[in-house]
Amino acid sequence: MRLQRANLPFVALVLASTMAFGLAGHFAAEAVIRHQQVHQLNELTEVVLRRSELAVDFAVASLDELAKRDLASCAPAALQAVRLHVYQRSAIKDVRLVNPDGSVICSAYSETLEFDKGWADRRDMLPSHDRKLSLFRVEQFGGDALGVLRDVNRSSALVAIVGINAGLFDLMPAELRAHSEVVLALSNGEKLGAFRLDADRPLPGPISFDRHSTRFPLHATIRLERAVLSSWNSESYWPALALALGLGALFGMLLARSRRMEGPVADLDRALAAGEFKPYYQPIFELATGRITGCEVLARWVRRDGTVVPPMNFIPLAESSGRIQAMTWQILRSALSDLQTVLRADKSFKMSVNVVPKHLLSAGFVETLRRTVLAARISARQIVVEVTERDELDDLTHAAAVVAELRDHGFRVAIDDVGVGHSGLSRLKGLGATAIKIDKFFVDTITVDASTTTIVEMLVALAKDFRMTVVAEGIETEEQRRALIASGVEEGQGYLVAAPLPFAKFSELVESRRNAAAVAPSGDVLVA
Repeated sequence: MRLQRANLPFVALVLASTMAFGLAGHFAAEAVIRHQQVHQLNELTEVVLRRSELAVDFAVASLDELAKRDLASCAPAALQAVRLHVYQRSAIKDVRLVNPDGSVICSAYSETLEFDKGWADRRDMLPSHDRKLSLFRVEQFGGDALGVLRDVNRSSALVAIVGINAGLFDLMPAELRAHSEVVLALSNGEKLGAFRLDADRPLPGPISFDRHSTRFPLHATIRLERAVLSSWNSESYWPALALALGLGALFGMLLARSRRMEGPVADLDRALAAGEFKPYYQPIFELATGRITGCEVLARWVRRDGTVVPPMNFIPLAESSGRIQAMTWQILRSALSDLQTVLRADKSFKMSVNVVPKHLLSAGFVETLRRTVLAARISARQIVVEVTERDELDDLTHAAAVVAELRDHGFRVAIDDVGVGHSGLSRLKGLGATAIKIDKFFVDTITVDASTTTIVEMLVALAKDFRMTVVAEGIETEEQRRALIASGVEEGQGYLVAAPLPFAKFSELVESRRNAAAVAPSGDVLVA
């Protein structure tokens, strides 16, 4: 009996602690789920805006090319050349020569003028960050289009009529498509395009997510029913609550709170000192033949017991705590040591290494990189510096100077995550990069979404105009490979060939591919 009484305070404390922590877990799980939902919807809104900016970039590049070729004319030969240019670019419906006040002088396809319900005056056109560029809505009987005006000289300007395909905005998750609306508009509120399954049914209690372009007068909005959020992506609630109840004790919560900041960072420092951050290698291959032409070096944390920590569990902390630079140099030196024989044997083989924008712009970056590669006796031409586009380059002028210095030393520079990141392609051109990497977001949908094919084709065409090479990331299926080839992409990486591998397995893969290529009939594809 006394033993039972003695256990009562312990049981009561455990129950009280479990209930308190369970209640905290309930609110925390709901907060995390809501945060994830908002984050995902903000990202989708950002993608709508980036897709729209990409269409404008495509139109501007086309107009600049026409102006450069002195085709801003109504002469029959010039109009014929413009029509051929428009025919080769499916996103552009027409190109028109206009007066300084915006009135039309002539059109590549004069019959399209019959579809106009009205034409904007120059005073009603909205200026962009580039003052020689204006946007406006073109009201047409078959649906509105976007007018992109580029001043050529004081007496004339060129206008590209860009079709607004509602399919470009069909990107909502399946469970939200019937309860949401995606809208693209100009900054003055004029709607350019929208996607909604049931346009006649009002959205009850809508919640909006908005994004404004910093380069063009464009505004993207996603609206959806607030009630649908209660069931969307909430599967993690019960596991989170069970975990909270299982922890059960206030001491554990206090201990976690005391170690939350210094504990993980101290773990990173110990891992750096012990050399636990290792390079893994994902092959980059020719889409047409499967030949491995290089690799991307990816960081993995390999603990002493052999367990591998995925990058999402330590890269964000390494960036926020300033450890990412030391980690990058440690990974690079190990990779150069691993790949030294491969790189020397095949001078066309390229090794890509990821660098965050802050590291790229840090003092002494170029000289340290040059010395590190020189010490390994590797040619700088075989090293590709990949700069992620998810973090914005605050000082583009400084970044362009660093990229120019890298290229002067022979290094190549690639921009990662193109299409979902911060920079438009006009900024990428100003940066002076030599390659772009198409984000997995587009590769995942290229076989099921026609609008994605259009976007990838735009990226390839613009990259070609800017004299950049293109690599597609995250290729997982043979259908994706064929679709990318059809869109003009020549190189890629992804699980279709291999996941990121430790060096021993990567070396075996490269050797086996070479042996297979040596005995395979000419023209065979070695992807599978």
